[in-house]
Amino acid sequence: MNISLGPLMYCWSKSDVFTFYDDVANSPIPLVYLGETVCSRRRQVKWADYVALAKMLQSTGKQVVLSTLALIETASEQTELRKQLENGDFAIEANDMAAVAIANELGIPFICGPTINNYNRATLDKMAEWGMQRFVMPVDLSCDWLKAVLTPLANFEAEVIGYGHLPLAHSARCFTARLKGLAKDGCGIACEQYPQGVLAQTQEHQPLLRLNGIQTQSAACCDLRQQIPVMEAIGVSWFRVSPVNQQSITMATELTRGEFPDTIAANACNGYWHNNAGMERVI
Repeated sequence: MNISLGPLMYCWSKSDVFTFYDDVANSPIPLVYLGETVCSRRRQVKWADYVALAKMLQSTGKQVVLSTLALIETASEQTELRKQLENGDFAIEANDMAAVAIANELGIPFICGPTINNYNRATLDKMAEWGMQRFVMPVDLSCDWLKAVLTPLANFEAEVIGYGHLPLAHSARCFTARLKGLAKDGCGIACEQYPQGVLAQTQEHQPLLRLNGIQTQSAACCDLRQQIPVMEAIGVSWFRVSPVNQQSITMATELTRGEFPDTIAANACNGYWHNNAGMERVI
């Protein structure tokens, strides 16, 4: 199984981001996605910084894909998006249909990210006609769905988010700004205070969700590492580790070496993969 490292979805300081990718550069991870996918107000690391990081990682022999925003809300974000797609050097992960439309218009191949709702083979085949080389399965779908959609053999690759907090939804409202009693436009980049998001619990103090700016994530990490042989059998090409902290690099490195556990980690979830509620832990 090929192992990829997904884009950082949290708001880290510029120095922490550069330290993280310096460590990635020294790892055997073959494919790295990077870029701001959650909120355009997070300006600590600018697009030029991501391009510089991409070139650094590429110089170490890695495949690099630049990921775009999951929710395009303003004309300025669309203008920035077009500039990103016209970068001329790196492949793009399109996380919004606006990115797909621009890529199709420009004739640029792209990877379809997990936040675009692809729920049948006909849609995926049409996206492939528009230049899609690979798609990342939406996180709420199952092994059975993926097996069916990859039959007969497709002319595009499939990738699964196999470890990390699942990106469940994106909203026009910002939950972190609301938590701090701030307006979205004057948030002061409050997300930087929560490098792994804000844990939301039920009234019984059970972990429920993780709020990350405008993004809602699963409270628990999804863990599908023990399912890698199953994924290989049904035609999955890439297993993605969605980074949470520096330890994510270690985990992705172990997977690259073929080292993975037989059972799901404690406190992890894997329900969607098994046709259950996503927060469930199926042994």
